[in-house]
Amino acid sequence: MTVVVAAAIERAGRYLVARRTRPADVAGRWEFPGGKVEHGESEEQALAREIREELGVEIEVGARVPGEWPLHTDLVLHLYVATLVEGEPMPLEQHDEIRWVATADFDSVDWLPSDIDAVRSLRGATA
Repeated sequence: MTVVVAAAIERAGRYLVARRTRPADVAGRWEFPGGKVEHGESEEQALAREIREELGVEIEVGARVPGEWPLHTDLVLHLYVATLVEGEPMPLEQHDEIRWVATADFDSVDWLPSDIDAVRSLRGATA
């Protein structure tokens, strides 16, 4: 099973979400940014690398949100809370827009279907 890690980057009570540009079947839907853990990486190392590549910022990876969520038959999602350490995020790869969203406004976001349960768990963990 391959682990996909995602970052719920928190700032001033809001979380950064990113709109996908590809693949076509998920373009225009929103997610917490991240990516696959590569061989030899810890989940935290992979997440910091992915966020650097996708958003051009450095993060400090915090606690993992309880739970794991299947994305496909061979992929599972782990969500971590993170904070910005350096830089201002910009959509560099696989995203065309980012925004900061409060947990109370999560329902206004058109989430990737595979991420909805992770979003609910984050909301529950921060309530």
